[in-house]
Formats: sequence, C-alpha cells, structure tokens
Amino acid sequence: MRIVAGLAFVAALVAGTTTAQADTLDYVALGDSAAAGPLIPNQDPALWCLRSDRNYPQVAASMLGAGLTDVTCSGAVTDDLAGRRFGVLAPQFDALKPGTDLVSVTVGANDVGLFQTALSCINFLPEPAGISCEDRYTAGGTDQLAAAVATWAPEFGAALDEIKRRAPQAKILVTGYGAYIRPGGCYPLQPVWSRDGDYLQSVMNRISATAKAEAAKRGAVFVDFAEVTVGHDICATPADRYLEGLIPTTIAAPLHPNAAGMKAFAAAVVRAAK
Repeated sequence: MRIVAGLAFVAALVAGTTTAQADTLDYVALGDSAAAGPLIPNQDPALWCLRSDRNYPQVAASMLGAGLTDVTCSGAVTDDLAGRRFGVLAPQFDALKPGTDLVSVTVGANDVGLFQTALSCINFLPEPAGISCEDRYTAGGTDQLAAAVATWAPEFGAALDEIKRRAPQAKILVTGYGAYIRPGGCYPLQPVWSRDGDYLQSVMNRISATAKAEAAKRGAVFVDFAEVTVGHDICATPADRYLEGLIPTTIAAPLHPNAAGMKAFAAAVVRAAK
C-alpha cells in the first residue's frame, strides 16, 4: 500500500509540474532598438544587440508571469527577422515555436533610415541659417521617406504572415513608435526646426499607421505607443520624459525610450495581451 501511495504521490507531483509548465505564458519578443533598450542598465553582456533587462518585453513578461524569449536587437530591420544579423546572430524568427502563446514585434524605423534622417535634421542656428531636412526629403514633389514606408509595408505584412505560420496559436501584438516630438517641436531645446520636427514625427506616425493597417489585415493587435508618450516626449522636462532627446538626461540612447518609457510601454503591452 505504501508503494502504491508513493507512486500515486509522484504521479500527482509530475502531473502538477506539467500543468504548471503548460499554464506558463510563452512570450517571444521580436524587433529593433525601440524594443531592445540600448544603454538602459543592465545590458546583455553579449553586447551584440544592446539589449536591456529593463526593456518593455522584460518588464511585460514579469508583469504577466510569462516565460520570455527576447531576441530584440538594436539596429534590426525587417529582414533580420528572417535573416542572420551581422551574419552571425540567428534569425529572430527562430525563437518562434508552434507552442508560442504571445508575440510582440516592433520594427520598421530602421527600414526607412529614420534615425539617420533625424540626425540630418539637426540645425543649431535658426532659419534661414541652415537646410531644412523636410525640404531635402520632399524635393521635386516626392516624399522619399513616405515612398520608403510604402515599399516597406508589404515586407512587414509578409513578416506577420510568417509569424503566424510559425506560431499559429499565438496572439500577435504589433507596436507602433512613440510620439517623439510634440507639434511645433521645442527649438532650440532640441535643435530641430519646428517644421522639420513635425515632418519627422509625421514619418514616425506613417510607419506606425502602416504597421497598424498590416496588423488589422491579419487579425493582430496594434499597441499604440504614441498614445502612451503624449506629454512625455523629448520636449518634456527630464523627469517626465519617456523618450530621450539628442542629449539624453538618463542612461539611454539618444532618440530612444528610457527606462520609464519602457515601463509605460510594458503596461500597454500587458493590457493588450490580456
């Protein structure tokens, strides 16, 4: 009888462990530096991707009690989801499995070169002592960045299709980008002319709107980070910023979310995941 009782106890223990494992949310985070959190302490010691342990996937996973596979990587473009970054890192898609429950993806800004564009918009002197980046990118009546976003759209849609193929049961969360600069900007606090600041944010909004549209076509959930960052942009007081300006006031990369921003993004992701 003791042997039978012991075997029954072991069986119950194993069954309980299996059930607990099965109940743990399996979360995979894909994307670029807006998800990875470059320079925010503490950084992944591998250094390849400048990925923080306080980025929004890490914080969201903790809030959800989820098991996380975080393959976000600073500098990533949509091709890096399926290809090898630096020719070394495994494709981000390799983290996806048939049993994956939740996927978040933040990507697109690097596909259109938005960070480099932002740097080209810096003017330390007021107009007309400089060159407007809006004028440069819309010369001849063609908006080069709008065209780049339009080119990216089907590529991003195909990436979402591949996520669904690899993780057919997963809830897919597609995030936008933040409201980095308020209407009219805050020159000279941030050395970007008013109209150029509005232009840069319009491109960011276009990327987010395109991601939202591609997500909607596939039944994915869009998470609006712009809504979260209103009043917390690079023009806000340092204590209120979720997004850092050209000269960061906390330990974070320029023109990227800081730790407070990642925490706010994580809360939005958790709401969308439930």
